Amino acid sequence: MDKYSADAEVFHKQSFGTPLVWPPRFGLLIVDFVRGFTDPDVFGGYNTAEAAQNTVAVLQTFRAQQLPVVFTRIVFADDASDANVFSEKVPAMLALTETHPDSQVVDILAPIKGELVLNKTVPSAFFGTNLAPYYALHGVRSVVICGATTSGCVRASAVDAMSHGLKPIIVSDCVGDRVQSAHEASLRDMDMKYCSVITAQELLAHLASN
Repeated sequence: MDKYSADAEVFHKQSFGTPLVWPPRFGLLIVDFVRGFTDPDVFGGYNTAEAAQNTVAVLQTFRAQQLPVVFTRIVFADDASDANVFSEKVPAMLALTETHPDSQVVDILAPIKGELVLNKTVPSAFFGTNLAPYYALHGVRSVVICGATTSGCVRASAVDAMSHGLKPIIVSDCVGDRVQSAHEASLRDMDMKYCSVITAQELLAHLASN
């Protein structure tokens, strides 16, 4: 993502893209890094598998520092009784039921005891879940977001995090999308409007120094 492109200048002239201050405590939100979203033959593509791999070091750091970790999965009922507008637009999503292999968190990021796993049927990790009160209970004020897809569930979750008064931090090499154009455009747009966009290396350096 080129922050000094001609398009970025338009944002900056209107005061978009002002850096955020990240107050502790930090929480990690891993959005929909399930098998289906890392497989280009299902819902993955461009860089989703690579982004999941890059998230391993971030997850290990959060665990080492005993910071809250939350995972999300898209899970529909076996009988599709909870079908919605999202599944109407993407009917294949209805295959992501509780026990379907494609709805399981990828092995390299498998949740451990004490980590919250939330099921959802819409893009945002916050809508219709107890994520916001969970973060409030655990004193989280800055939410580090990894996952898939950048232009879909990651973006929706970041916007809702901001709407709840949390500081969203998108880890650019730990989020993935099925096409490059959507990934890059969404990173730029989120960086200008809603959140901080940094690399995993920058995040880990910040966590190590605080």
